[in-house]
Amino acid sequence: MIALRGALTAMVTPMNADGSVDYEGFRKNVAFQLEKGIDGLVPLGTTGETPTLAEDEEERMITIVLEAVRAHEARTGRRVPVVVGAGSNNTADAVRYCTRAKAMGADAALVVTPYYNKPSDEGIFRHFEAVAQVGIPIVVYNIAGRTGKNIPTPLLARIAALPNIIGVKEASGDINQMMAVIATVKAKRPDFAVLSGDDALTLPLVALGGDGIVSVVSNLAPAEVTAMTAAALSGDMEKARALHYRLLPFFKAAFVDGNPTSIKYAMNCKGMPAGTVRLPLVEVTDAAKQVIADALRETGL
Repeated sequence: MIALRGALTAMVTPMNADGSVDYEGFRKNVAFQLEKGIDGLVPLGTTGETPTLAEDEEERMITIVLEAVRAHEARTGRRVPVVVGAGSNNTADAVRYCTRAKAMGADAALVVTPYYNKPSDEGIFRHFEAVAQVGIPIVVYNIAGRTGKNIPTPLLARIAALPNIIGVKEASGDINQMMAVIATVKAKRPDFAVLSGDDALTLPLVALGGDGIVSVVSNLAPAEVTAMTAAALSGDMEKARALHYRLLPFFKAAFVDGNPTSIKYAMNCKGMPAGTVRLPLVEVTDAAKQVIADALRETGL
């Protein structure tokens, strides 16, 4: 089963001025990520504006990234896992999206806690039980700030005991919860990947025994985020700290006026394919633009 470790990019979905998906821009971004040595790619997540994408758009993007990754592996011999976003607040749809990811050849699926419905712990467990039966490796995505439901550690331990559950993207923002996950779930299952969902918490999470980051900032700075994560994982904390504090202003700026609005604006500033966002998202405020510009200048990105 695929092992997830290091820096994985939660990829944006570039869009044209008319709001259509910029597939050529997406292809360029994938190539950029691979060229800069990223450890994994995560299309169709929150940062990819998946709630506003049509299924045919999603499938074309999955095809683009998988073709690029396979060509890269054939050329370099380096395996770059692709974890496709496959979450829904409708369990039947989540199963269908996981089945699609498996059929198309993804390495794993990222499945978010069912949102809006606010199910009980038993309902959350059964949701993950259903997607686990598809047979593709599953990464649990815990982000109470977006879903309205936290997955407490005892419940995550129960979910982790299911077949095909390989890790968690821990975006609770609670370092105490992250420690509990490492001390209980990962202690029993060393192969269970514990990945940060917050760029600014990558270093502390890895220092505590975590495995890396599903990063927003690496859309723009894959080499830097990969280097910071690799240094921390190898025990070179001096180098990891130096990179962490260098990047910290942009870790903050990348979320100053929401995600992916802030990172898309930053990418546009650097001439990278990002473009507009789809409603209900709108462009960042003028004040946020200044914060982002200042952070890009301060960090040298």
